[in-house]
Amino acid sequence: MDWKTRSSRSVTYSDSAKPEKLLCVKTLPVPHQDTDVEIGTGPGRVIALLGANGGKYPHGNSVLIVGTEESILVDPSLSVAQRGGVPGRVDRMLVSHAHEDHLAGVSTFPNASLHSHHDDLLALHSLDGLLQVYGMPEPTNTEWGKQVVEEFLYAPRLDATGFGEGHTFDLGRMRVEVVHLPGHTRGHCGFLIEPDGVFFVADVDLSSFGPYYGDHWSDLEDFEQAIERCRSIEARHYVTFHHKGIVSGREEFLRQLNVFASVIKTRDDRLLAFLSEPRTLEDIVAHRFIYRPGVDLLFANHVERRSAVLHLARLVREFKVFDESGVFRSTGV
Repeated sequence: MDWKTRSSRSVTYSDSAKPEKLLCVKTLPVPHQDTDVEIGTGPGRVIALLGANGGKYPHGNSVLIVGTEESILVDPSLSVAQRGGVPGRVDRMLVSHAHEDHLAGVSTFPNASLHSHHDDLLALHSLDGLLQVYGMPEPTNTEWGKQVVEEFLYAPRLDATGFGEGHTFDLGRMRVEVVHLPGHTRGHCGFLIEPDGVFFVADVDLSSFGPYYGDHWSDLEDFEQAIERCRSIEARHYVTFHHKGIVSGREEFLRQLNVFASVIKTRDDRLLAFLSEPRTLEDIVAHRFIYRPGVDLLFANHVERRSAVLHLARLVREFKVFDESGVFRSTGV
């Protein structure tokens, strides 16, 4: 069943069934009827602000959570920045992790407090901290820093504070619990929104691209554990930052999660086949196992290299690949 036919609906502000004490919702900017979707039937409001182009990078899907006392905006996206805000006041912003596309709308709300997991907090405090998360070599590092500022509107927030696993934000009849899901970055988190039963899984995004672990602060095996953690959490609706948006029902979420996770094994299999002949790391980077050939991104080679290093390290430990002084080949096992 399509999620639009379940308990989600387009946002309106004339619903008399909502409690009178709900936070006053401003009318500027007005709701986007095609992309602002209210999820669930709890005492407050959970509104998915679906990004441009289906939430495809560089855009993404943000979530506005409105309680009787406070409101929270999760992952203020580039789409939120471009529309000039959200249909309601924002008291706090929660950032699932320190990547440029999840921070692009932060400067739109200078009076809202800002929070991320402790492990990613340095990236909110300074551009140098954010670049440390990526770990790109020069001159790519400097060029990427310029893009982050110019295209993703990055601005440091020295007042940003950290949270940890299990921390709960009480908004008044609504609460948001932090679920640490490292791997994508060290501090990558999801957010469980109750009592509506909405789980924002951030960049466990169920896309056909598969898991991304191409930064210095990424880890393949941590990401696999994060996927397993997602399997264990029951919710009525799941929201991804990219692509899928809203997935309703646990069974459908698990089906899509299995497909997403299977991309890791597909990459392993393709890499092992490529290593039927001796190859260097640069051979592997040039062959492209993460991005399609022809994808022209500034950071593509960096992501290919970091991802290959993580796959190779495990395959060597499992005696599936020989490392002969930087030349790799399959053992045939």
